[in-house]
Amino acid sequence: MTSAVEEKAIELLQNLGLKEYEARCFTALTRLPSGTAREISETSDVPRTRVYEAVRVLESQGLVEVHQGNPQYFRAVGVDEAVTVLANRYSSRIDELDQALHGIGSRAGSDDRDAHEVWSLTGASSIAARANEMIRAGNGEVVIVVGSRAVLTNELYETLRETADAGVDVVIGAMRSEAREAIQRRVPGATVFESGLTWLEKPTAEREDVSVGVLLMVDRTALLVSSRVPDEYDGPTDRAVYGRGFSNGLVMIAHRLLSHGLQDIQRPAEE
Repeated sequence: MTSAVEEKAIELLQNLGLKEYEARCFTALTRLPSGTAREISETSDVPRTRVYEAVRVLESQGLVEVHQGNPQYFRAVGVDEAVTVLANRYSSRIDELDQALHGIGSRAGSDDRDAHEVWSLTGASSIAARANEMIRAGNGEVVIVVGSRAVLTNELYETLRETADAGVDVVIGAMRSEAREAIQRRVPGATVFESGLTWLEKPTAEREDVSVGVLLMVDRTALLVSSRVPDEYDGPTDRAVYGRGFSNGLVMIAHRLLSHGLQDIQRPAEE
């Protein structure tokens, strides 16, 4: 019987492209110095007749070694080596997917619609990807007001730093002094100010467990607002709304809100 940790490993291996029997056989072999098909079957609960097929696939992928004999013995490669093999395989598939999706073509006519519509996003990774994409697309000004330090990931710091170094005017606001100090240290080319939007960090009494993550405006035409919403079953869910274009009412309101008080901020002197 497999443990909870083993079941988690099997699930993750399947997420990386292995079939269930392949994942179960490989996990079983990480517990054994080496094993015959019978021993692998007993450890993994995979039918013995299916073990041979599974380990052959694992062998072809560089995850299992075979000792020829009667009976044959199989052993898994080291954990570090296996992780590297799977990472390279996953990265290669991502590269292929990127090329395939870009080869489909652009979304013709979407620019006009975006100026009149507000779109929603769900999931921290999706929101982070959209924020980074928006910042990289900026060519004049990026204004970001941080409500939760959780949004300040290493990737976001790197994107902001690269954008500031490219000559884009990056302005970052945060309520807490420790957050502002961290931002200034990680993004030295940015203008950092104390945000006066206290409601970002102080949820309303009616929904004390709802928090605003970030307000992001790029070139005064694109806006993203994220929040974390409680979910009693699966934990908190990150959600965001996104709009673009001066004719978008949401962008216009946010622009006025974020612009209030920004005009008096001392910008870094140009060299």
